[in-house]
Amino acid sequence: MTQLSNNKRPIIYLAATGHGFGHAVRISTVADAILKLRPDSLIIMVTTAPRWLLESYISGDFIYRPLAFDVGVIQSDSFTMDKVVTMKKVKEIYEKRQALMAGEINFLKTNKVDLILADIPPLMAPIAKLAGIPCWMMSNFGWDFIYQAWGEEWQEVVNWIKDCYQQCDRLFRFPMAESMTAFDSITDVGLTGGNPRYKIDDLRNKFNLTASVDKTILLTFGGLGLQQIPYDNLAQFSDWQFITFDRNAPDLDNIIKISDSVYRPVDFMPLCSRVISKPGFSTFAETMRLDIPIISLVRNDFAETPFLLEGIRNYTEHQIVETDSFFQGNWDFLKQEPNPPKIGKILAKDGAEVIAQAVLDRVLY
Repeated sequence: MTQLSNNKRPIIYLAATGHGFGHAVRISTVADAILKLRPDSLIIMVTTAPRWLLESYISGDFIYRPLAFDVGVIQSDSFTMDKVVTMKKVKEIYEKRQALMAGEINFLKTNKVDLILADIPPLMAPIAKLAGIPCWMMSNFGWDFIYQAWGEEWQEVVNWIKDCYQQCDRLFRFPMAESMTAFDSITDVGLTGGNPRYKIDDLRNKFNLTASVDKTILLTFGGLGLQQIPYDNLAQFSDWQFITFDRNAPDLDNIIKISDSVYRPVDFMPLCSRVISKPGFSTFAETMRLDIPIISLVRNDFAETPFLLEGIRNYTEHQIVETDSFFQGNWDFLKQEPNPPKIGKILAKDGAEVIAQAVLDRVLY
């Protein structure tokens, strides 16, 4: 790895889609990797994701700038999308783009920002170009790809987003990705994710986790959560323990509710034999980096999902559960063994570190 001896202080602007928590999580892991390599870096985090989430992944100081330069998808929970409101919000961003861009170009120049790294707001690329600084992006999909699947009425929006992405200087493409053909320069990298930062025995004692690992399950459904989880099913697993971050979960003897924001799902993964999740890159990536089997629900209305499910089929132990079996079934899938990966556990796990090193190399040399 390159030794960074340049005395210049790197000033890096990192922008993430505020949709859910996943984009903010994975760009925060890059911010943390930058600070580990170069602790004097000035990190500017630009997202509407909550500050406590960023702080749970970034071990050093950063400037928090809670602005939205894209919409993602407007959702009431991790499965329920509102395409009508999403279209309205996307059009609002488009109509006020000149004012948004002008204000941020001024900010970038005033603060002498060296480089923008974005996951994956399209406007960041034209903003960077007008500010005269590089714009790099990172993702496993672009919003053009998601909206393209929603029909002809989205085509004008899709074309605008593609035009923005084409102005990006470099894309770091994660595993489990669509082709992302709007980008001219693509570098494939490995998985990103946080690392567990608490001792297993300390967590066991603090949360009274008495079940064995093979009978401990983590339920995690992203920052938007999931409504109507059938917790009644847990009664038939009375000698198991289920860890959840759902503050609305019922008070059952075998449910451990985590409400303190200093803890993250990844901190509890080493205690578990499986993680139950909806399809989501950040949760999948963190679970796969720790070699823990994934039980994933199916989600048929989001274009990213087939790539994620194919990823876990190929690269990790897994079970894929139809939504009816999850919501109306008796959870017999927990009594079955996970399926082995078709290809093997071969994905690189150093995506954040590779991107961080590349950013610093570009800024300092």
